[in-house]
Amino acid sequence: MTAKPKTFDLDAIIVGAGPAGLTAAIYLGRFKRKIAVIDAGDSRAAWIPITHNHPGWPDGIKGTDLLARIRTQAELYGPDIRKGTVEAVTPIKGGFEVKVGGQTVTAANVLLACGVKDNDPPLPGVEEAVRKALIRICPICDGYEVSGQAVGVIGDGDLGAREALFLLNWTDRVSLIHVGPKKALSPASRRKLTKAGVTLIETPCQSVVLENDTLTALCFGPEETLRFDALYAALGCVARSELAVQAGARLDDQNRLIVDDHQQTSVPGLFAAGDLVRGLNQISTAEGEAAIAATAIHNRLRGE
Repeated sequence: MTAKPKTFDLDAIIVGAGPAGLTAAIYLGRFKRKIAVIDAGDSRAAWIPITHNHPGWPDGIKGTDLLARIRTQAELYGPDIRKGTVEAVTPIKGGFEVKVGGQTVTAANVLLACGVKDNDPPLPGVEEAVRKALIRICPICDGYEVSGQAVGVIGDGDLGAREALFLLNWTDRVSLIHVGPKKALSPASRRKLTKAGVTLIETPCQSVVLENDTLTALCFGPEETLRFDALYAALGCVARSELAVQAGARLDDQNRLIVDDHQQTSVPGLFAAGDLVRGLNQISTAEGEAAIAATAIHNRLRGE
C-alpha cells in the first residue's frame, strides 16, 4: 500500500451522506483525517417512516431523525459535509480526481456510499405516496409492524412473489398485486402463492386512494376497491454504480461492486460500503461496512 502524497487536497472523499457515508465520516474524523462528504440529499434511509430494528432505539426512530443524529455526531470531528453531486471519479497516480459541481478536487482515497435507487410502482397517482413514504420497501425492516394486518405487495415478477411469501411470517392476509406481464410471474411462483394462500391480483390498477396522509386502497375499477393496512413495493432497485464503473471498478452479476475484506474495490484506493455493495440493504450492515472501509483507508494512509 502507498502513503498519501502531500499534493492531494484531501485524505479521502466520501460520496454519499446516508448511514454508511456518515459513519465513515465519524471514523475518519476521529482518525484526524482531512475529508469531505458529498451529499446529494437522496439517501434511501430518509424514506423510512420509522425503524425498530436499529440497535439502540427500542421505541424506534424515523429515518430522517436517524440521519440527522448520525450527521450531528460526524460534525463533531470536523469533516467538510457539503451539498452536491459527484460527476466523475478519475484515478490518477496515487489517488483520484473528483469532479463536483464543475470543480475538481483531489484525494488519496474515495469511499463510494451512493446506495441504490428503488424502482417506483407503475401505478397512477403513486408518486405522491412514494414521496411521503406511504409505500414500504423493506419487510426485513418493518414486517413485524404489519403483524396480522392486510398487506398488499406490488410486484412485477418473481421478486414480488418471494416478498409476498416472506411476509407470511407476520400475517396470513397477504395479496400480491402483479403489475408486470403475465409471463413475468413464473408457474413455479404461482404454485407457491396458491399453496401458501396468497391472493394474486392481476387486474390493472386505475388509481390509489390517499386518506389522511395514508395510502388506504387501490382502485381496480368503478366498483372494485381493495383496502390494505400496508403496501409494499417489491420492484427491485438499481445500484448507483456509475461512478465506480467510470473509475474501472468491477461489478458482480447483480451490478453490485465487488470488494475485498476491507471494502476496497478492484481499483486501489477506491472503497465502497452499504447498499451499493450487497443486496441485504440494511442500515446496520452499511454502518459496519463503513467502519471497516474507514479503518482500511486510515491504515492505507499510514502506509500499511
